[in-house]
Amino acid sequence: MALLGNYYAHLYNNCPVVELRGYCARHKLPGSILAYLDFGGATGSAKDGLAEGMLALAAESGLLKKGQPVVEASSGTFAVALTIAARHSGHPVTLTMPESTPDERRQLLRGLGARIVTCSPLEGRRGCERLAAEIAAEEGGWYVNYFANDLNPEYHRRVTGPAILRQTGSDFDAVVIGVGSAGTVTGVGEYLRAWEPQITVVAVEPYECQAFGGGFHGQHGIGGLGAGFVPENYNPYVVDRVVAVNTGEARRAAAEVLRADAIPACDSAGATLAAARLLLEKGQAKRPLCIFAGRQTVE
Repeated sequence: MALLGNYYAHLYNNCPVVELRGYCARHKLPGSILAYLDFGGATGSAKDGLAEGMLALAAESGLLKKGQPVVEASSGTFAVALTIAARHSGHPVTLTMPESTPDERRQLLRGLGARIVTCSPLEGRRGCERLAAEIAAEEGGWYVNYFANDLNPEYHRRVTGPAILRQTGSDFDAVVIGVGSAGTVTGVGEYLRAWEPQITVVAVEPYECQAFGGGFHGQHGIGGLGAGFVPENYNPYVVDRVVAVNTGEARRAAAEVLRADAIPACDSAGATLAAARLLLEKGQAKRPLCIFAGRQTVE
C-alpha cells in the first residue's frame, strides 16, 4: 500500500486542473472548460501513473511477487511506461509485439531493459496476447493484460477520480474522457457514480473508428484512442454519452489550446477538448472537465 500511497501524493501535486479560458474565449463558448493535466511522468502521458499504479495494486493484492517477471502484449506508450516502472521496482520485463514493429521502437524498449518477443503480424493483437499469456505461464510471470485487467480501472477509482474531485470540489457538470483501454472512463465513471451521480460521463472515440458508438471501423490518427474493439475493461453502464471526433478536429483543438492557453496537449487530449466544445455549443453541459492524458512534444 505504501507504493500506491506515494503515487497518490505524486498525482495530487503534479496533475493540476486548469481552466481553458483562452480556448473558450477564442471560440466564444457559452460556458467554461476545465482540463485535468495527467501527463507529468517520463513518457509524457497518463500511462506512467497507470503502469506504476497497476504494479503497486498487483503487489498489494499478492498477484505480483518480489522480483517476479512482468509480461505484456504492447509496443506503444504503455510498453515504455511499464518497462520503466517494472525495471525500477526490480521486475524483469518481457513484451510481445508483431514482427512488423519498427526497429526504432524495439531498440528503445530493449535499451530500457525489456526483452522483446515477436509473432507474425498476421496474428494481430490476439496473437500477441496469446503469446504473452503463454510466456507468463511458462516462466512464472505476471501477465498485465491491461485492456482486460480490473486493476486498470481500479487505479482510476483510487487515484484519478479522487484527485479530480479533491481539486475541483465537484465544480463541473460533465467529465470528458478519451477511450483506449477503457480503464480511465470506467474507473473515473464508477467513482463519480458513487459520489457525484449528477455529473455526466462522456466517452470520446475517433470518428473514423467507432467501436463504442456502433459506427464505421477504420484507420485513424489519434494516438491512444480507438483500438478498434470494445475492451473488457469498458463498463457501458457508467457512460451517459459517446462522442466521436475525427482526427483533424482532434489535432486542430490540440494546436489551438497550445496557442490559446500554452498547454501542449496531444491529439487524444485534443479529441476530448473538441468533444467538450461540442457539449457546450449544444447546451449539453455548462462546465465540462476534460482529462488530458498526454502532452505533445513542442520543438
